[in-house]
Amino acid sequence: MCGINGIINNSNKEKGFLKSELTKMNELIFHRGPDDDGFYFDSSESASVAMAMRRLSIIDLNTGNQPIYTNDKNMAIVFNGEIYNYRILKQQLENAGATFKTASDTEVILKLYEHKGVEAFKELDGMFAFSIHDKTKNKVIIARDFFGEKPLYYTKTKTDFIYGSELKSVINYLPNKPDICSEGLNLYFRLTYIPAPYSIYQDILKLPPNHFIDFDLSSYNFTIHEIEKQKPIVKQNISFNDAKKEVYNEVIKSVESRSIADVSLGTFLSGGVDSSVVTHCLAEISNEKIETFSIGFEKKSFDETDKSQIVAKLVNSNHHEFIVKEEDFKNGIDEILLNFDEPFADSSALPTYLVSKHASNYVKVALTGDGGDEMFGGYNKYYMGKLNNKYTSIVPKSIHNQIVKLSSQLLNTKDDNRGKRFKLNRLLKAFNYDGNQYWNIISLAFTDGEKSKLLKTNSLIEDTFSELKTRYKQHNPKNLTDFRMVDKNVSLEGDMLVKVDRTSMLSSLECRAPFLNKAIWNLTNSLPESYLLKGWNKKYILKEAFADKFAPGFLDKSKQGFGVPVGDWLRGSLKDELESYIEPKFIESQGVFNSNFIIELVKNHISGKEDNSLRVWSFYVFQKWYINTYSIL
Repeated sequence: MCGINGIINNSNKEKGFLKSELTKMNELIFHRGPDDDGFYFDSSESASVAMAMRRLSIIDLNTGNQPIYTNDKNMAIVFNGEIYNYRILKQQLENAGATFKTASDTEVILKLYEHKGVEAFKELDGMFAFSIHDKTKNKVIIARDFFGEKPLYYTKTKTDFIYGSELKSVINYLPNKPDICSEGLNLYFRLTYIPAPYSIYQDILKLPPNHFIDFDLSSYNFTIHEIEKQKPIVKQNISFNDAKKEVYNEVIKSVESRSIADVSLGTFLSGGVDSSVVTHCLAEISNEKIETFSIGFEKKSFDETDKSQIVAKLVNSNHHEFIVKEEDFKNGIDEILLNFDEPFADSSALPTYLVSKHASNYVKVALTGDGGDEMFGGYNKYYMGKLNNKYTSIVPKSIHNQIVKLSSQLLNTKDDNRGKRFKLNRLLKAFNYDGNQYWNIISLAFTDGEKSKLLKTNSLIEDTFSELKTRYKQHNPKNLTDFRMVDKNVSLEGDMLVKVDRTSMLSSLECRAPFLNKAIWNLTNSLPESYLLKGWNKKYILKEAFADKFAPGFLDKSKQGFGVPVGDWLRGSLKDELESYIEPKFIESQGVFNSNFIIELVKNHISGKEDNSLRVWSFYVFQKWYINTYSIL
């Protein structure tokens, strides 16, 4: 597990300059790989290629240093991630006559590319971002994994193509801070995060998951290609019992493959279905006690440590638990939020960082339950299609508009508890007669109507999701398969995986997600939707597959989630800072917000008149990023 950086230059910059710049870029991501670093340089008539990496040693501790070269030195690679099937691929390559100098998965990628070219990438089961300089083709190939577990940012100027694992490295190379990207800004204030291909900065992009950049050094141009094209989904004619056995076997196999390491590992255990299943599987295949880690909260409506304790006792793990207090965040909140390098308002990043930091004192790798909801249909929002169809067939649009207006007053909450009234209010606002219901339900911050009041006209994009709808062919998602596809490409890549990658890497801890496996994704896509969501029973087949491993009914218990009471904090310890962000002169100087709307929204929240937690938190996070980035105030 590492971080990578790279520069392609066509203006004859000297090696010393490029190394100096790469060293600075590497230093900014030291946390991603404190164990080692590596540099690569090559110059030709076309361009200079400079690549670097920081390494967190997990596999092949002795000979896995990077960059790694082919025998003839015509190809070199720097790599961030893990390839879980590398031993199988290595054996196949050896059978074909390949020889290896290391025991690392990095060399396997390079040898596989040497033998098969870019077609090799679809054979990789893992999380990765890597770059290969191929002198034989005068190209640099830069690739990102199927789900987007590992990040990759890039930008191109007249003289440089710069890329890296984190935005901070790319920004550091540029002479000036780029302007704010309108698409990124609008997506952020709808979703609370910014999915690929956008970032908050104009002209700095994220390589989408399951894609690679083919950079031609001769022409100083590049093209982007899919690694593995999405095949039409065909549902199997398979019995539930047979499907259940397949699910069980694939999950066990995935946990086993993701537990390969030359260092200690454990699990994040929240007590929910996904983390409990992963923990059980790891305990079952391990020869010794495993380490488990959980986090709780002083506010009881957010605390669920009782569930994790039950599982820890069941699998007889060495269980580590700690309770988060508001003051735990006071000194670290800047470090956590600003490490994302762009606005990111998923508040669960805060406890994710704390549990990662805690776990890093005991292990170097942690398995997580991330992806279980997307793979098996585990979110409440997946009821949306069924509910929306029924609701809109009964309630005329004009009546619905009146209901929303009335419900906003009746269901308004003053406390940040995200209970039934909060969820019902959000559901009513998401109902839509034009096919946008699912895009509405995943928008956790401002509705499109609210966003038009929040942002000035020069920053506003009316149809926030237009490009994403076209890119992923999801203009009107209407069934569970559609919803899961939106989540894989938007929510998972832009939110869940960003949160875990940045917070765990900030603690120099590697997180692996066994549910994020192409075999599991393809399997669940092929099953009847009723096997995943049976009536109102979410993740039905996963729970049934592992039901006999837990006490009766345990996997059916509801779970709160991993949120934190930021709404309360914004009225408490963060209040003074928040109020400084709504000074009228400052707001107007930014040229981004309509001051009257946002000032009223924030003041109503602070006074306790209404609960605007998620919207105010997204504004607070944006302002913290803005001030840090542009040195304002």
